[in-house]
Parts: sequence; structure tokens; C-alpha cells
Amino acid sequence: MPRRIGMLIFPRLTQLDMTGPYEVLARLPDTKVELVARTLEPVTTDRGMQIVPTVTYETCPPLDIVMVPGGPGQQDLMEDEAALAFLRNQAAQAKYVTSVCTGSLVLGAAGLLKGKRATCHWAAIEHLAPLGAIPTKERVVVDGNVVTGAGVASGIDFALALAAILDGEQVAREIQLQIEYDPDPPFDGGSPKTARPETVAALTARLAALSEERRVVAARVGRKLGV
Repeated sequence: MPRRIGMLIFPRLTQLDMTGPYEVLARLPDTKVELVARTLEPVTTDRGMQIVPTVTYETCPPLDIVMVPGGPGQQDLMEDEAALAFLRNQAAQAKYVTSVCTGSLVLGAAGLLKGKRATCHWAAIEHLAPLGAIPTKERVVVDGNVVTGAGVASGIDFALALAAILDGEQVAREIQLQIEYDPDPPFDGGSPKTARPETVAALTARLAALSEERRVVAARVGRKLGV
């Protein structure tokens, strides 16, 4: 039987959170990647792209790796009992439970990050603590069988790190070369550590309303979890 990786997709996800890791993990030997959603209807991302699921919560086979991407729709997912039950059931027998960007908040809402080190998008990482996780500002964080990646583009780094865990460094290196992942960004500012202060301030202000929504949901869910 091939290894099975399931990526949860949902309305208003950020597609690169999912498609970056997909490009890496779908190249692993003897591996099948499923796109899991409530129904088989196309899912519309936060930027209007439509992605077609391959299985539903009910038809998804047992997974070896569960992965949750992030995006603005993550707040709704944090209180979606059907999605959370799916994650809990799959995580109970999966070898690895993983996420990219604000997908870690969904794992936290499912009660899967209590006492675990985890990362998230820099503008949302503070919301992990109310869910019982230990916020860790690193690009990829591995804590036992929980692997989390930071914001959006870090999904490729996350997937390569996970590929090395699953099939060894040589396989991961070959995939990295195959997809020519050799970052050379035009600006040295893809992180709050390197971005200009005025750029960080402008983006923080732009994201303030979304961050407040996430804070409220995380606090409410954390109370339900007894954190």
C-alpha cells in the first residue's frame, strides 16, 4: 500500500500553503496525496482559485500523514465540529500530524497541540498559546510526531524537512533540485526580523482586523478545550 498523505482543504484557504507542500510531497516514492474536504465540490481559495477535492471526510482512507494549510477560512474551521472530528480521528492513528501557516491553529482547536512546540504565520503565532501549544518562532518546528511550518512560502521548507524525515535526506535533496528550489528573493524582507520597520508596521496594521478575529476565536476555543 502506498503511503497516504491527506491535506485538508476548505473555503478561503491560502493555496500556496497547500500547493507548495503538495509539489514536494507528491514526488515522494510510493506516496499518494489526497485533498480532503467536506464534499467533492470545488473549494474556492482566498484569492479565487478553485481546487477540486479527491475525497471527503467520510470516504478518506486512514492517513499516514495529516496536513492542514492555513488562510482566512481557518477561523471557521476552528469551530467546525465535523472537520475537527475528522482531524482527531485521523490523528489518532497517523504517523505525523502537520500544518503550514495558520493551519496550526486548526490543529490546536482539535486539541492536537497541547504541550507541543509549534509555529505559525508571524502575524498569528501568538494565538497558539490559548490553544495549549508552545509558540516557537522558527521556520519549521518538529516536536515528536508534530511538524509545523511558518507562514505561506515556508510550506516548501516544511515539506522538504518532512520528506527528509520520511525518506531520508538524499531523497529530499533530489526533490529540492528537481523543483529548483533555490530561493534568491529580490528583497531581504520576508520576515519581521529582516523587513524594514515601516513595512512591518504597515502590514501589521493591515492585518489587525483579521488578527483580532483569530484572537477571539482562539480564546473561545481554548476555553472549550480547558486550556
